[in-house]
Amino acid sequence: MSSVLKKKWMVFSLVATSIFMSTLDSSIVNIALPYIMQDLKTDLQTIQWVVLIYLIVVSCLLLSFGRLSDIKGRKSVYVIGFAIFTAGSLFCSVAPGHQTLIIARALQGCGASMLMACSPALIVDVFPAKERGKALGMIGAVVAAGLTTGPAVGGVLLEYLSWRYIFYINIPIGLAAAFGALSVLKGDYAVKGSDEPMDKAGSFLLIISLSSLIVFVTQLSRWGLISISSLFFAGVCVLAGIGFVLNEKKTEFPLFDMNLLKIKLFLFPVISSAVLFAALFVIIFMMPFYLTYPCGFSASKTGGIMIVPFLFLLFFSPVAGILYNKFRSRALCMTGMSTLMISLISLMTVHPSMGVVSILWRIALAGLGTALYISPNNTAIMSCVPLQRRGTASGAVATARNLGMVIGVALAGLIFSTSFSTLTKGASLENYFAVMEPFFMISFKRTMAMGAVLSVLGLFITWARGKE
Repeated sequence: MSSVLKKKWMVFSLVATSIFMSTLDSSIVNIALPYIMQDLKTDLQTIQWVVLIYLIVVSCLLLSFGRLSDIKGRKSVYVIGFAIFTAGSLFCSVAPGHQTLIIARALQGCGASMLMACSPALIVDVFPAKERGKALGMIGAVVAAGLTTGPAVGGVLLEYLSWRYIFYINIPIGLAAAFGALSVLKGDYAVKGSDEPMDKAGSFLLIISLSSLIVFVTQLSRWGLISISSLFFAGVCVLAGIGFVLNEKKTEFPLFDMNLLKIKLFLFPVISSAVLFAALFVIIFMMPFYLTYPCGFSASKTGGIMIVPFLFLLFFSPVAGILYNKFRSRALCMTGMSTLMISLISLMTVHPSMGVVSILWRIALAGLGTALYISPNNTAIMSCVPLQRRGTASGAVATARNLGMVIGVALAGLIFSTSFSTLTKGASLENYFAVMEPFFMISFKRTMAMGAVLSVLGLFITWARGKE
C-alpha cells in the first residue's frame, strides 16, 4: 500500500472514530435517561435538558467551528475537539447532580460540534473527486453503525453496570484518537488555514438566533404559539437573524460566505437536507410511543424494532456513495426522498392488530430512503464549494441536519399532543388507557401525514436543484 493511500485511510479512520463516538453517545444517552432521572432524583422536564442542551450547543457552534477550521486549519480544531469531548465525557461520568451533568453535556456538545464541523471537510480534502462519493457513503454507514450499536451497548451497560459507564467508555477512545490526530494530520492532510480574522459578531448573532429558534420550536407545545415566552424567543430569533445577515454582508471576513448561497448545488441540497431529517425524525420520535402504547410491546422489543431503519442506513449508505459516481446526486436524492415519503404514507395505514412484519417493512423504507439520500447529497454540496470554504460548508450541512431533527421532533410533538388532547378532552399520554387507542391512532396518522407533506416539500426542493 502506497504512503498516500495509507495516509488517506488513516484520516478516514480518524473521522470515522469521531463520528462513531458522537452518534453512539447520542443514542446511548437517550436509552439511559430514565435511569439517570431515577439516580439523580429529578423529573422528566429537567432531565430532558441532558439531551436538549447538547443539541442546542452543537447546532449553534457548528458553523463557527467550521469557519474556524478554514482559518486555523483542520488539525488544531479537530484535536482540540477530541480533547474537549473527552473532558466533557469525564465530567459527565462523575457528575454529582443534574445541574452538573447538564453543564458537562454542554461542554461535550462543544467538543462534538468541533469534530462534526471538520469531518466531511477532512474527507473531501484527502479523497480525490472520483472517490468522494464512496468515502462519504462509508461515513454514512459509520453514522448508522453508531446509532445501531448505541441501544445494544447501552442496554448491556445499564443492566450490569451504571449509566455513568456510557460516558466512561468515551475517555480512552477520545484520548487515543486525539493523539492519533496529532500524528496523522500532517502536511497536506492538515490543510493549513487562511489566517483570516474570525467574525466574532457574526458568531454571537448566529448563536443567539439559532438557540432562540431551538428553544421556540421545542417549547411550542408547552407554551402555545401566542404567549409572551413564544413571542419573545421568536422575536429574538428574527432580530438576531437579520443582524447576522447584515453583519455578514458588510464584514470583510464573514463567518458565513453569503456567496455560497448563490451556488445552487449548495443552497438547495442544504435546505432539502434539513427537510429530509425533519420528516425522518417524525418517524423516529413517534414510533416508540406507538410501539409502547397501542401495541403494548416491551422496551427491549421496541428497541429491537427501532434498530431496523438504522440497519438499512448502515448497509445501503456505502452503496449510495458508489452509485453517486454513476448517477450523480439529483436522481438518487429524488429516489431517496420518494422512498421516505412512501414510508410515511404507509405508516398512516398501520394498525396495532397488524403483525410486526407490517411495521418492519414500513420503517425499513425510511432507512433505505435516508441512505439513498445522505451521501450523494453531501458529496454534491462539498464538491461544489472552494477548498477554503469547505469547513464553512461542512458546518452548514451539519447545522441543517440538527435543525431538521429538532423541527421534526417539535412539529411531531405539537401535532400529536394537540390532536390527542383535543380528542380525549384534555388527557395526556402519560395517563394512557386501552380505550384511548382510537384517539391515539387518529393523532398518530395526522402526525405521519404532516411528515409526508414535509417529504413532498423536500422532493420539490431536491428537483429544483437542477443537474450537476
